[in-house]
Amino acid sequence: MTTKPELPRRVVARNRRATHDYVILDRIEAGLVLTGTEVKSLRKAEATLAGSYIRIDDGRCSAWLVGCQIPIYSHGSDANHEPLRKRKLLLHAREIEKLRASLKTAGTTVVPLELLFHGQWAKIVIALGKGKAKGDKRQSIKAREAKREIDRAARGRR
Repeated sequence: MTTKPELPRRVVARNRRATHDYVILDRIEAGLVLTGTEVKSLRKAEATLAGSYIRIDDGRCSAWLVGCQIPIYSHGSDANHEPLRKRKLLLHAREIEKLRASLKTAGTTVVPLELLFHGQWAKIVIALGKGKAKGDKRQSIKAREAKREIDRAARGRR
């Protein structure tokens, strides 16, 4: 039995702030509806997820990426894209309904984590997150610094 070769994954942009501000409960990989110049600009790794968020429409079964900045492609023509336009996410209806039901819980939100290429397809990893309190953020910073110190000490012994 032959197995399919693993497609290469290349991360274009990360939302590092999301893991600092939220406890990640669930991750979903979704496709994006993009124009040609947006894909070319993404291949040059020129995108920013800072300040972006996911909006789920109640009337229609659709999800949108809002606030993601993909700069104008430098070699594009007059038909270049709008850098801050909202982009539709390609998700199954059951995934959207699952996210919508989870959002009814207080303190939960849907945030974008990574923008990547999976093979030739542009994908976005979105996560269901619960907001951290200020004390929780401090604890995670302390734990990260303690781990860093332990790693430094272990390297010094070698």
